[in-house]
Amino acid sequence: MRQEVVMPKMGESLQEGTIIQWIKNVGDTVERDEMILEISTDKVDTEVPSPVAGTIVEILAQEEETVEVGSVIAMIETDASAAGAATSEPVAKEAAPAVAEAAPTTPPPAETSAPPANDSSNNIDTGELTDLVMPKMGESLQEGTIVQWLKQPGDKVERDEMILEISTDKVDTEVPSPVEGTLVEILAQEEETVEVGSVIGRISTGSGAPAQKTTPSAQKEQTVSAPAPQAQATEVTSKPAAAATQTQPVQGTTFDIPRKKDGHFFSPLVRAIAKDNKVSLEELETISGTGADGRITKSDLENYIGNRGTAPTSAPAVASAPQTTTQATQPQPPAAAPQAAKSSQASAPAAAKEGTEIIPMDRMRQIISDHMVMSKQTSAHVTSVGEADITGIVNFRNREKNAFQQREGFKLTFTPFFLKAITEAIRQFPMMNVSVDGKNILKHNNLNLGFATALPDNNLIVPVIKNADGLSLTGLARSVFDLSTRARNKQLNPDDIQGGTFTMTNVGTFGTLFGTPIINQPQTGIYGVGAIQKRPVARKFEGQDVVVVRDMVYVSITYDHRVIDGMLAGQFLAATVKALESMNADNISF
Repeated sequence: MRQEVVMPKMGESLQEGTIIQWIKNVGDTVERDEMILEISTDKVDTEVPSPVAGTIVEILAQEEETVEVGSVIAMIETDASAAGAATSEPVAKEAAPAVAEAAPTTPPPAETSAPPANDSSNNIDTGELTDLVMPKMGESLQEGTIVQWLKQPGDKVERDEMILEISTDKVDTEVPSPVEGTLVEILAQEEETVEVGSVIGRISTGSGAPAQKTTPSAQKEQTVSAPAPQAQATEVTSKPAAAATQTQPVQGTTFDIPRKKDGHFFSPLVRAIAKDNKVSLEELETISGTGADGRITKSDLENYIGNRGTAPTSAPAVASAPQTTTQATQPQPPAAAPQAAKSSQASAPAAAKEGTEIIPMDRMRQIISDHMVMSKQTSAHVTSVGEADITGIVNFRNREKNAFQQREGFKLTFTPFFLKAITEAIRQFPMMNVSVDGKNILKHNNLNLGFATALPDNNLIVPVIKNADGLSLTGLARSVFDLSTRARNKQLNPDDIQGGTFTMTNVGTFGTLFGTPIINQPQTGIYGVGAIQKRPVARKFEGQDVVVVRDMVYVSITYDHRVIDGMLAGQFLAATVKALESMNADNISF
């Protein structure tokens, strides 16, 4: 029986995809869910799995061809005998390469073949080995970076016990063990970026354990001490010259990066990073890619960007190719190490003086940094500030907080009251809930309300309450508690921080009176809440002006002046103030 393979729909707005590479060819046997081709869309590159087990008998769409979603791109024969007859010619053609591959005597790397469950050298009782794979943390995410292994080879793990921590472009999270057993092998090291679906470790469900633990650092030492083939040594000697070429930025003028040019393919992710970092097409063409068919990967481009500007110190060392080759083939004397150290010290930032500590940004801080700079370069930021008397809210919360905590199991904070006021104001002024797409304004009918959350490591993340305008005060409070708790425990999913249309940040948590926050792109507005303070204010009482002490708070709206004018922002801000001041014990309902 023949099974169709169709171009998958990778997103609601995507109607076509381009085939980058067929990983499997006609005549190849494939397992169900085994990756058979790689496709590219305007948003993401991804691999497509086989829907069934069988043999590929026909490929209907070629590489670099753009195909509509739902179109048939290949046929798989699930009947082994029929597949063999239909594909005898392609198999025969591939027989020669198969024989040629048998020639090398160097054993394949350990990663390419799983150790048998009953391997006596590992001292593991007979039991099924379960692959631990890099999980898919979101529709648009295709890779993750291993931050830390929480377990080491030889450690017992329970089902759903956290085994490692990973980081993506969206969120950091911990990964649980899929089974109960013993971690017997780690295949991907800390700080290594791995594609989704790749095997990163193995767990044995047998009762035994390895004879000795092999930590990631030990595995690295073993790799370094292993004898390398002569062919590899020649390849290594040529890498310094290539690296020096990459670190010497060319003067490029083309910043509109095409999908492909002169045989070079640039993925959407690479093009986006290049745009954010002002890397020209001419520069990209000088980078030696480590991906399939020499394609530039995210890591290649990030390494290039990180090394830009360091070429002058290394250029003299590679000015003469013959001299470099001679030096590379000779053993380096011990004195080379101090010289290398001096070189690295010379290239260190000028700020690295006595009494100054250099603290490298962690991954999340780098993402925040890039996002904030991009936002300032994108939007025309303007901030308006108002003041609200929330004495009614303060009195109501003081009266109800104990009963609320007993009923709901968590504390009632001020955050849901401000979120509620925002939802009411946006209901009156829906053009505040917009984003910009080129020359178009996108008006969002659903209000997905983000709120900035401080993390224990001093970083910041913005979980999103979906359809916040449809929630009651209690519903908003529950969402805030759930998302903020999971954020601090690194249990958020990428979907929890995506899709926001408007954001609130509480700068008053730390005593700040008011702030001018940066817009969370691609949104066009962010609401700031200052510190709640008792202040003397003037009020009318029986026709007389009197000074009374009230609970006051400054609130602000930072908006994108490209699409939101001062009048609209001012009306919205006044509506939030009115909503806050109208909340009291008589009209607040959970």
